[in-house]
Amino acid sequence: MNCIKKFHFLPFFSVLFLGHFVSCQLDYRFYDSTCASLTKIVRYGVWSAIANETRMAASILRLHFHDCLVDGCEGSVMLDDTSSMKGEKNAFPNRNSVRGFEVIDAIKASVEKSCPGTVSCADILTLAAREAVYLAGGPFYMVPLGRRDGLSAKESSANEQLPSPLEPLENITAKFTSKGLDLKDVVVLSGAHTIGFAQCFTFKSRLFDFGGSGKPDPALDTSLLQNLQSVCPNQVDSDTNLAPLDPLTINKFDNSYYMNLVNSSGLLQSDQALMGNDKTASMVMNYSKYPFLFAKDFGASMVKMAGLGVLTGQNGQIRKTCRAVN
Repeated sequence: MNCIKKFHFLPFFSVLFLGHFVSCQLDYRFYDSTCASLTKIVRYGVWSAIANETRMAASILRLHFHDCLVDGCEGSVMLDDTSSMKGEKNAFPNRNSVRGFEVIDAIKASVEKSCPGTVSCADILTLAAREAVYLAGGPFYMVPLGRRDGLSAKESSANEQLPSPLEPLENITAKFTSKGLDLKDVVVLSGAHTIGFAQCFTFKSRLFDFGGSGKPDPALDTSLLQNLQSVCPNQVDSDTNLAPLDPLTINKFDNSYYMNLVNSSGLLQSDQALMGNDKTASMVMNYSKYPFLFAKDFGASMVKMAGLGVLTGQNGQIRKTCRAVN
């Protein structure tokens, strides 16, 4: 079940205020009386992780995406495999790719010391993603809380439901819309690629043998192409090398991702494809020109995504640790 929220934004730069009506028992003040220190604990945990490794901001944000887009925001991505359950961590989109689990584990342990048995891993991850965006220079947006943790995870679900950078835009959009998101959310949430890195195998086909042509992708900017070919030489052992998704402002959450697309400098084919569709290209142009518009819409789409498939009330549980059900 997806949560429907009514919200409005006040025109303060990069701070997004949401209204207070939320269905599905999610509430902006859910933990005010039971774990008042929650936001402070999560913010410190995320800040410490980013201070230790700047790349962690993007990793936490991606971890949240990969949780919510597979059967909803119920913490299933964090479950370890058991003898009777093959979870999501080893699904193809996640294997040797999704990271930040230890950061959420550490935050969960701190929360348990302060407020035992009270806060779900799903809520901690949702808050951690918000803090990661904010600490990287992005918008601050309010998120309603009260999610409970799921009891199972399926590797096959992650393989089927997560979009791939190797897929055409139509397939990616279909996966978003099947969840209750829309084309605008595809464009807005793709803007998260303003921070983070991608492994060479996710875009190497654009560099040497695009579409079986034996030549690079003609849509790729020439100077960027030369740089990427040096980072990702045409050999198997370069597949796991990393390249920044946004080489202009690698660790800053801003709208330069969209500027890159306008300049044919999108790293992933799935990103650059946004310029090949009239509707998405128009949105890309707007976000490239108006950073506050992107900040506002990104907060709204994140709140929308964070309401997908949530468990509330007596459904699910509050896990003691994020890696296993109680």
